[in-house]
Amino acid sequence: MASEPENVTPAWQARTLLRSARSGCLATSAKGHPFASLVTPACMPDGSLLLLLSRLADHTRHLRADPRCSLMVTGVATSINPQTTPRATVSGVAEVVDDPSLKARFLAVHPYASLYADFGDFATWRITVETGVLVGGFARAFRFVAADLAPDADAVASLLGSEAGILEHCNRDHPDALAAIAGAPGAWRMVTADVDGFDLALEERVVRFAWSAPVKDAGDVRRELVRMTKQARGG
Repeated sequence: MASEPENVTPAWQARTLLRSARSGCLATSAKGHPFASLVTPACMPDGSLLLLLSRLADHTRHLRADPRCSLMVTGVATSINPQTTPRATVSGVAEVVDDPSLKARFLAVHPYASLYADFGDFATWRITVETGVLVGGFARAFRFVAADLAPDADAVASLLGSEAGILEHCNRDHPDALAAIAGAPGAWRMVTADVDGFDLALEERVVRFAWSAPVKDAGDVRRELVRMTKQARGG
């Protein structure tokens, strides 16, 4: 069963930020000069990050010349002071990947991108994380390396193997529970499920929900969904 929240590590908190982010700031190098741009990342099951980039964009040209980059994503400030905003910055190396399953996962959390995802000038890029830092709020910083941030490999494989069945079962048999968890009426669908949480979609709106802590298998997922449904219904 999933661990209790108090046992959650800063690295897991960073992963939850990365998985819930729908936009971020990409930092690349333009012939030695820093360059920052807005991008829309999607966090893959293994913790790597996927971007859908046009070759016409400046940041794409930069990555082709120097694939080293950083990406920052943010949460929500807990006060009027912007420094209370939780944020995670990861650094690594980007490469073009031609994997339809990864592209499909990107589109699951960015469905609007299907309008241009197949244009000839767009390609999927994966950032393999090497180092990172989590700032959990004012004066709360934690540094980590890839091994700290990566989810448990066996759990990732287990959830990948059962994800299709989980999505089919929840969408077919429990739409009322998904709407309760979403907190809004509508034909919500579960579009991803991984060791850290899941995404619910209503048309082009996609919302991320985190488990109470990382899960290991489909049994953990079921228990977490039961817990979240009861909580949403006031049980």
